[in-house]
Amino acid sequence: MSSLTLQDIASRLDILTTAVLSNKSALTIEEASAYMGLSLSQIYKLTSTQAIPHYKPRGKMLYFDRNELDSWLLQRRVKTVSEIEEAAINHVNGLRA
Repeated sequence: MSSLTLQDIASRLDILTTAVLSNKSALTIEEASAYMGLSLSQIYKLTSTQAIPHYKPRGKMLYFDRNELDSWLLQRRVKTVSEIEEAAINHVNGLRA
């Protein structure tokens, strides 16, 4: 990941602050970038490969639903060590029954 300048950080903070304070459900690509902590180029790549849910109501402008972004970000949860151990114990106990 490339290093960010102070101006880049300030710009992202402004975009994110605006999005959070307005409590918008539909985000622009800049707001989605700040919200998810991804660069614009990463977002464009994800949309071009249809890897992330997005909307193009007029064919050009990209919009994102905040709830869908949250779901997308929270997919493929990694289990904790204790969850894996508990599942293993339950599996072994099930074999003995």
